[in-house]
Formats: sequence, structure tokens, C-alpha cells
Amino acid sequence: MTADKRERTILAVGSGKGGVGKSTVSANLAIALARAGRKVGLVDADVYGPSQPQIMGSHERPDSVDNRIVPIETHGVRMLSLGQLVESGKALAWRGPMAANAMGQLIDGDWGDTEILVIDLPPGTGDIQLSLVQKWTPSAAVIVSTPQDLALIDATRAIDLFRKTNVPVIGLVENMSGYACPHCGEISDPFGAGGAEAAAGVMGVPVLGRVPLTLSIRRASDAGTPPAAGEGEDAAVFAALAARVLEGLNRK
Repeated sequence: MTADKRERTILAVGSGKGGVGKSTVSANLAIALARAGRKVGLVDADVYGPSQPQIMGSHERPDSVDNRIVPIETHGVRMLSLGQLVESGKALAWRGPMAANAMGQLIDGDWGDTEILVIDLPPGTGDIQLSLVQKWTPSAAVIVSTPQDLALIDATRAIDLFRKTNVPVIGLVENMSGYACPHCGEISDPFGAGGAEAAAGVMGVPVLGRVPLTLSIRRASDAGTPPAAGEGEDAAVFAALAARVLEGLNRK
């Protein structure tokens, strides 16, 4: 088991605040990495608000073998989420250590020959993030933010946390970046524009990609059919993002 952990790349996907679409980016990034030929696993570590079963379209309850949870495969990605193990809509009134222990059981699941384990972290810089860094030591981290100034302020805090714990930050993903009117095609920026470049420049990290604010991505996420699993412009956005992430992992 020790050798198994050493060989596996753990990629943390974090954000400084909620509501920036981190889980949607995590799911589609995992699928795009799998379509690029990697064996990928996805851990939904947002134990208080697990959304990956909905996004990935898989609510099947995983089995346990030799006290290790066996992931469910969907869209070419192995996945574990607390949302597969608890009743839908049930609030989890857990303190930090209990939440961290639950995350640990997911990460220590039977991932087989998985090469890259994408960890969809909860927002913020609390117990879950610190437990991940201290016990499993991610190979690298990706930060998700919207172009909004408030979100970028919190994104810089997330970057700072990983740097203080010696986890390399590959770069920043700007989500909800620009909205194309479905009637006239005009591009507007409801969350602002140019903020990601400014924040990334200050923190010295690259912008890995921009995911547009589109109705198609929202509908696909709600329906459990992530766009990265299909074809077209939305899939191409995440394929390009996966390529940049792989480049960053190779550099690290």
C-alpha cells in the first residue's frame, strides 16, 4: 500500500470560497485527463456538500472489500464521494476531525492502478485541506476562481496555503469567464474581466484556462452528463485544460 501511494499522483483542486464551480471543473478535468489516456480517480472531499454523484451521474453505492471502499467507474473515471454513502439531502453535523477521517477513507479506497487521483476539496483553508496536506501530500494543486474580485482575493489565500505547506500550485482556472448571448452572440462579463491575469501575476502562477459561463455546461452538470465526456466546444475547453495540467505535472 505504501508503494501504491508513492506512485500515484495526487492533484488537489481547491478554491478560497464556494460557488465558483470548483466541483464542475474537477469532474470535467478528471474526465478530460482520462480521455487523454491517463487512469484517473476522483475523490469528492467536500464532505459537507458532496455534488460529484450528481455531476458525474452516478449514485450507485460502492462496495467495501477488506475494509477498503471500491470506487464506482463512470465516464471512464473511478469515483468516490460521501454522497454515494449517505442519504441524499441529509445534513452531516460533523466536526473537523470526523470530516477529515471520512475524506481519508475515500482517499485510501481501493484505487487499483489509478495514476492520477483528483481531489475535489471543499472551499476554504480549513481542517480538510490541512489533513490532506499533512497525511497524503498532494503532488500539485490547481486553484479555481471566477473573475470576480472577491473570489480572486480568496483564491490567493488558497494559493498561499498550498505554498506554505510546500505543495506546488500548477496554476489558476478562471471559471464563468464571459457569457455569450444566445441570441446575438455578444460577449459580456457579468463577473468582471482581467482579474485572473492580475491575481495570477501577483501570485506568480499561470492561468491554465478559462471556462465560459454557458447554459450548456450548467445543464450538462445538472443532468449528470459532463461536457468533457462528449464532443464540441465545451469538451474542447476541458481537453485544453487537461493538457495544460499534464504539462504542469510533468514540470513538477
